[in-house]
Amino acid sequence: MFEKDEWTQQELFKYTKELDKQGIKVVLIDTVLKPLEKIETITYNPYEMNDYPKGSVFVFYCDTGKTTKERLNYYRNKFPDYKCISLRGGRGYWRPNYQLLEEMN
Repeated sequence: MFEKDEWTQQELFKYTKELDKQGIKVVLIDTVLKPLEKIETITYNPYEMNDYPKGSVFVFYCDTGKTTKERLNYYRNKFPDYKCISLRGGRGYWRPNYQLLEEMN
């Protein structure tokens, strides 16, 4: 899960669920002052972000996902105690009604 620099919306939902079970917080970070629909986000604020527990995962997004992916090294250097990931496609690929369904046995 952390081998990749960016997660799709599906991976975000799946990994958030897995990490919650391990007690690891996943935080969606808005870098363009445009919150996503139907999911909790916070605006990029380094002071507020440093209050999250060490080991939390920050998933950054912009309008297309390109800028946040290019800035990942900057974010990783700024927040060395946290995992930093980019949301693939940013706001442009976000589907507000997307749901992660459980597989039936």
